Amino acid sequence: MAAALKVLTVTPRAKHTATIIFVHGLGDTGYGWKPVADMFAAEMQHVKWVLPHAPTIPVTANGGMKMPGWFDIYEFGGAINAREDEEGMLKTVYALNQLITAEVDAGIPADRILLGGFSQGAAMSLLTGLTTERRLAGLAVLSGWLPLRLKIKAMMSDHAKKLPIFWGHGKADPIVRYDRATMSLDYIKSQLSLNTHVPPEKVLEGGIEFHSYEGLPHSVDDQELVDLKTFLQKVLPAQD
Repeated sequence: MAAALKVLTVTPRAKHTATIIFVHGLGDTGYGWKPVADMFAAEMQHVKWVLPHAPTIPVTANGGMKMPGWFDIYEFGGAINAREDEEGMLKTVYALNQLITAEVDAGIPADRILLGGFSQGAAMSLLTGLTTERRLAGLAVLSGWLPLRLKIKAMMSDHAKKLPIFWGHGKADPIVRYDRATMSLDYIKSQLSLNTHVPPEKVLEGGIEFHSYEGLPHSVDDQELVDLKTFLQKVLPAQD
């Protein structure tokens, strides 16, 4: 059995009634997203943030150099049907499901747990969230794509179509290109039968609320963070 992930925890400022597990991108650590967790904490005081750190692995696209990664990347900017590290991806899905289980065991219902991530972390959040046996509160996919698309249909859970999903992507992203996101969405709509253009006021019924950002490279900006926070407050409202 793989070792449990090391995590950075941002504790809630009020009674803990919800958890956000947020998964960083390639070469980063959980610390990279702590400023966002701290910023959101003022208005979401009931939320605990769990920021896992990826294991250090050799990355083929970086000449085999070791860095924090959730799975190997064979080539950067690859096409939607590029070769994928399925074994590495499924290991990460298992590890993220362990984090979800730990929160449930600690008394937080699965439908009060949101899974999100950036880039590699977004892809893993999407893969885990669509296939996990538990009904989560929702998913947040920032600068991500759909991995294992030829296998995910058979892996999908019964809850997937009812899952509220926030998806944001910069139109100027040179790493995970914007067309990789739109092709992922087209595939999700045609092959997985999920609604991929849900208006924000309907997202709690399930489907993807998609936001694109002009001029945004492979990062987040203030507008995306505002949109994300609005979504998070909707799917994880404060409880007494």
